[in-house]
Amino acid sequence: MRITGGKVYDPAHGVNGVVKDIFIKDGRVIDSPVEGRTIDARGMIIFPGGVDVHTHVAGGAINFARAMTPEDHRRTTAFIRSQTTRAGIGGMAPTTFATGYLYAGMGWTTVNEAAVAPLSAKHTHEELRDVPIVDKSCCVLLANNEILLDLLQDGECEQAQHLVAWYVWAAKAYGVKAVNPGGVAAWKWGKDTGQMTEPVVGYSKLTPAKIVSGLAQIIDELRLPHPMHLHCNNLGAPGNLATTLETMRSLEGHRAHMAHLQYHAYGGDDWNSMRSEAPALAEYFNTHPNFTADAGAVLFGDTVTITADGPWQHLLYKLTGRKWGNIDVENETGCGIVPYTYRPNNLVNAVQWAVGLELLLLIDDPWRIYLTTDHPNGACFWRYPEIIKLLMCSDFRKECLSQLSTKALKRIHLAEIDREYTLYEIATIMSAGPARALGLPQKGQLGTGADADLVIYNEDDDVQQMFGHPRYVIKGGEIVIDEGEIRATPPGRGLLVKPSYDETIETFLRPKFEDYYTLSFDNYPVEMERVEQPIFNNCIESP
Repeated sequence: MRITGGKVYDPAHGVNGVVKDIFIKDGRVIDSPVEGRTIDARGMIIFPGGVDVHTHVAGGAINFARAMTPEDHRRTTAFIRSQTTRAGIGGMAPTTFATGYLYAGMGWTTVNEAAVAPLSAKHTHEELRDVPIVDKSCCVLLANNEILLDLLQDGECEQAQHLVAWYVWAAKAYGVKAVNPGGVAAWKWGKDTGQMTEPVVGYSKLTPAKIVSGLAQIIDELRLPHPMHLHCNNLGAPGNLATTLETMRSLEGHRAHMAHLQYHAYGGDDWNSMRSEAPALAEYFNTHPNFTADAGAVLFGDTVTITADGPWQHLLYKLTGRKWGNIDVENETGCGIVPYTYRPNNLVNAVQWAVGLELLLLIDDPWRIYLTTDHPNGACFWRYPEIIKLLMCSDFRKECLSQLSTKALKRIHLAEIDREYTLYEIATIMSAGPARALGLPQKGQLGTGADADLVIYNEDDDVQQMFGHPRYVIKGGEIVIDEGEIRATPPGRGLLVKPSYDETIETFLRPKFEDYYTLSFDNYPVEMERVEQPIFNNCIESP
């Protein structure tokens, strides 16, 4: 394939709106002309395929969310089975086939499922196989795994490192997720964590700060391509800026990806005094290059919240009176589900909406902050074009601010920010940046040897329309979207990493499974055949 005349945005190579040709062969970008189909892209804009660094699209939690929201299914237009597509439902928690169609339909070609309990990893991979077109990775939940916490408390750091590596491989994961470190373990006793330096319930010496720093050090020593993916303690709570900054300081230079940072940037003493602290958090973040983050931006409307942070979800249920579901994953982690509606006339929701945008606009380096909604928590992923418009058009932001109350406007800073993103910066936060953060050098770029994953947009002053309706989407060198129609649904590939570990860790683990797990040790690891077209990434040379 040859694509000619398009205006290319490829931040990984410093290409900023340059008209150039792109050549594709055998699913890769090559540097010389090739015979085959030619696409005339004059008057069009070319980006690398989008990369979602943090989303929830497969596994037990999203399935529970689908089951809890039948009212959303009834009002959602379904994908009808055709020669190309299979039936599926979109909405707040799209089904597997629809997830692939909707992501590709916007130009996203790679997604990272951000929270997988090892015990449910088999099911998760079965669902990921069912998500077409996009390539997929996942992060395994470990910050409340009681076997790991016992080792960290006892100072068995080397053994803990082998354990983490074993869990990553057993779950066929790509990285490690830490959710409310220590808090979900405490939730099994009906408790939560308090201060970062207070012992976790059931442990005399182990604190959330020690879990965070210990796990981050292990991941750096294992040289995983993606750093610890961290959901901080006290998510969503007024005044949680203090916890977030304390957490970041506890990392002492170790790498960390701060998940859905919007939910961790609040001031105030209670819900009535809640305010944005995005400027203070952005100031700290800007001076500490060991961190990356995704926004976890909120948009007004209906959605369903799902998280491994069980105690937070119970609090949300108590605050809203909405439906609530809880999952306790044996000695590994937990999960909560609560449907939710963000409203512009709600003070807390107005602050949350503003904070996500403020962080995206106040963090200087677009290579370190990425476009997400923590799907489906802040909003559904298929609303990304709306966020892009908010970032690129200050007049549109001001128009949206007019919906907010005077009280809410006094608690936020968005009206004071005039920055407007460029197309080059949008290409960075939606593609090049998250690909780099995940350690995927073949993604998020259009240089020689890159995966031929790209999206071609008709240039349009209405950026929401432009980013919501690509002219072409190409995945692995194959046209999958053409003028809004799904032309092909190739299976996406599974992205894996295999860190090294001492196999004697299995001798240590086997009796633990006999004592504590309902599943036998031999039946626990995910078999390779459950992973769709696995692609292995190497551990990095140095963190």
